[in-house]
This record gives sequence, structure tokens and C-alpha cells, in this order.
Amino acid sequence: MKNIDPIRLEVLKNRFASLTEEMGAALMRTAFSPNIKERRDFSCALFDREGEMVAQAAHIPVHLGSMPLSVAAALGRADLAPGDMVLLNDPYRGGTHLPDVTLVTPVFFGEERPAFYLANRAHHADVGGMTAGSLPLSTEIFQEGLRIPPVKIVRGGKIDRELLAMVLANVRTPVEREGDLTAQIAANRTGERRLREIVEGCGLEETEGYCRALLDYGARMMEEVVAAIPDGSYAFEDLLDDDGAGLENIPVRCTVTIRGKEAVVDFSKCAPQVPGCLNAVRAITLSAVFYVFRLLAPEEVPGNAGCMRPIGVRTKPGTVADCTFPAAVAGGNVETSQRLVDVLLGALAQALPERIPAASCGSMNNLTVGGAAPGGELFAYYETVAGGAGGGPAGEGASGIQTHMTNTLNTPVEALEHAYPLRVRRYALRVGSGGPGRHRGGDGVTKEIELLAPARITLIGERRRTAPYGLQGGGPGRKGRNCLIRDGRERKLPGKCSIDVRAGDRLRVETPGGGGWGVRED
Repeated sequence: MKNIDPIRLEVLKNRFASLTEEMGAALMRTAFSPNIKERRDFSCALFDREGEMVAQAAHIPVHLGSMPLSVAAALGRADLAPGDMVLLNDPYRGGTHLPDVTLVTPVFFGEERPAFYLANRAHHADVGGMTAGSLPLSTEIFQEGLRIPPVKIVRGGKIDRELLAMVLANVRTPVEREGDLTAQIAANRTGERRLREIVEGCGLEETEGYCRALLDYGARMMEEVVAAIPDGSYAFEDLLDDDGAGLENIPVRCTVTIRGKEAVVDFSKCAPQVPGCLNAVRAITLSAVFYVFRLLAPEEVPGNAGCMRPIGVRTKPGTVADCTFPAAVAGGNVETSQRLVDVLLGALAQALPERIPAASCGSMNNLTVGGAAPGGELFAYYETVAGGAGGGPAGEGASGIQTHMTNTLNTPVEALEHAYPLRVRRYALRVGSGGPGRHRGGDGVTKEIELLAPARITLIGERRRTAPYGLQGGGPGRKGRNCLIRDGRERKLPGKCSIDVRAGDRLRVETPGGGGWGVRED
């Protein structure tokens, strides 16, 4: 399309982004689970007819960079028709880990094939598997829950009740799951209405032309970002604590090569895939790269597929950064993703020492709790606990915040205690846990929860053995710590464990602080 009007381009860029934000608002307001309604563990995006991401809401980085592969999986279905919606969560067919359930809606405008796709991804608090919350210390994908290939959950505008019944029969909390799934359907329908309003006002040809222009604009802006990085190759290595199945000190390696306006990010020398659940599929690695380079870009750069055109990503199948079936992946999405970001930032810090901050918390500090409430009703709860952000050239790191690949809120104490047999005994900043330096790292948090009914707890956390690194002479952040308190006695827990607890037991999670940046000038 010729004669692109820059003012109209800016208007449509914001209309597309607004569309995805409204999808998110509909999902949040209609969902049943605190994880989606309160923590907002979901993401929404708009894709063109080729499956390229045109616009995204400011939601979860690990979702948004990987969602294009879910849309590609939906594109693989040749039988899509108006009113259809495709459901999937299979990490080996476009997903990330099983609790992240994606819904893709093709949008037709009088043609045989869809002109656009709308997608949302939401983290469900349980999708079956060997432990409540579906984040087990697994050793193969089959232990992690119900694996859904791309299937039509909605056909011609009507929910497939038989398929829905099959899904709900495999989860511990079917009422909550049905509520969240129908909220996802409502979100995509909201997005479709807004998209049709745009096309009705502009026409299909013009709307698609400006979508292509937005992708080209994103590519040009990212080329300028890459060109501002000095040419050269920069390497960095860090460790994952363990895989939850006995293997410790797992290397994650990255080399970034800059040549003019092009970058190549190489994760092919990462450790081989592990027996435990910290394997990441390639989609997660792509998400980490997309996220980090977006950090380097000015705010006005649109977050779309064009941003990745100047950036190549190399992985090696069979490694923790590109695992192969049937490797366990429950923790790869939440923990390995964070270390991929840490090593990529560590490499870029050599090229841009005055721009890159020290390591942040480096863990989502995942907690799942499941059991039966005093009335006998099954429950499953999931949350990530905030940590400290790394100090950087601009100042100290933020305290008690979700960092990097997670962008969720916390679950308010009132909502948590209302919905589950849990009581929050302490929730405070872990003062002094940020690393020292000219600009200190942010502090982690201490969260202590009392169980009011017997339950099973699963923890998947990192940075319990290896501390978040400091940069430019700054010190490391303090490592995290977990413990169980029973009858007044504390018992230290490993970073990854699954244990049965009694009513009256307390779990305390102390999250890592961020690394410090620069040498203190005392």
C-alpha cells in the first residue's frame, strides 16, 4: 500500500492496541479465578492473515513473544470457518507449559480464509496432572496435566459441549475452569467487535495496508536500536540452581553478535535438556529475546512481529532452551525464561555498560497449593511471589515487584483468604536483600501463609543456590529461602519441592533481591 499517512498510522496503531487492552479488560472482569481476575495472569494480541503479531496489550512478556507459534498452530487447520475458536495448550504445538491455555479466533471479512486472528492466553490454576496447580516436579510432559492440541472449542458460534465436558473432567476445579474458559471466549468476541468497527470505518484493504506498515515501522525502529549497539560478539553464562530431579548447576549460555543493523542471539550452547521440569521450548526462548530487545527500544516502538525481523535466534533442539518431546516443561516457562533474560542482559551489558541493569530476582517464585476445603470442595491455588529488581545506571532497583518475564500483580490478601482455606500471616519487604552498590538492588519480599486445611504444596523457585549477579562493581542480591513452620519449629525447604502439609502449618517464602549496580562512593 502506497501513500501511508503517518498520522493515520499512529491513530490505527493505538486503536489496535486499545482493542487488545479491551480484550484484557473483558477477560479480567468476567474470569472466575483470582489468578486471572486479581493477578491478571493473561495476555491478548491481534495477528494479521499471515499470523504475524500486529498489536499486543501490555500484559505478560513470556506469553506475548511465544503466542505467534500458537496462532501458527491454529493456522494449520484448513477447516476454519466464521464463528470458530481454537483452543490449545500443547507446548510442542505452539504452547509454553500446560496451565497456559490459548484461545485463537479467526476473523473473516467475506473471504474464504481469515483476514485476522485474535488470541488470548490465560494461566489456569489447574489443568490436571500429578499435583494441584499443574506445576509438578515432573520428569515428562504426561505428568503435568491435560495436553490439548489445536481443537475447536467453538464451532459456528456455539461451544462444543462434549469437548468442554472432556476438558472439565480432567481438572480438579471444573466450575472455575469453565468460568475462565468462557471468559476467554468473551474476550475474543469483544476484540472481534472492535476489529469489525475498525474495518467498517477504514475498509479491509486500508486496514491491512496499515497493519503491514506498522510491521515495517517496527522493523525500522528495531534496526535503529540494533545499530546503536557496538559491533562485536558478547558472551555470558549463568546457572540454573537445579531441575527439581537431582541435577544441579545447569549452564545457560548466550552469545550476542551485532553486525550493523542485524543481531544474532545464540543459545545453542545451553545445557542439554534435563530430566526435571526446567526445560523450555523454543517459543519461550523467542519470548525472552523479544522482551529484552524491546527493553532497549524507545517506548513509542510498537510491540509487533516487525521488531524481530533484524534479530536472528539460534537454538539447538534437545537443550534447555529448545527441548524436544516428551521433556517436562512446567518450570521452563516460569524459571528458565528468567535465566534466559539474565544471560542475554549479561551479554549486552558488555556492549552497553551504561544502559543495562544488574540481575533482578531471577525467579517467579512459583507456589501452588491444592487440597480440600473444610466443606469438602477441592481447591487449587497458584501464584508467583514478587522479588527485587536489579539496580541500574538510572538508580536503585524497585522492591517487591514482579520482574522481567512476568508482569502480574499480586493476589490481594483479602481475595486470597476469601477464596481459599489460607491465611496470610506476614507479607512484607525483605529489607536488606538487595545487592550493594552505587545503586542498590531492590529488596525481595517475605510471605508467610498459614494452611487452614490439609493440602499439598509445590514450590518451583530459583536463585536459592546462585545469587542474582551485580554489575559494574555492584554486589549480588541475597539468595531466596523457603521454610515450613510446624509446631513452632522451622524446617528449611529446597527451592523446588512438593510436600504434604497439615492444618496449622505455615509456609514462609523469602524471595531474592536484585543485584547492585556500580561501586559505592563512600
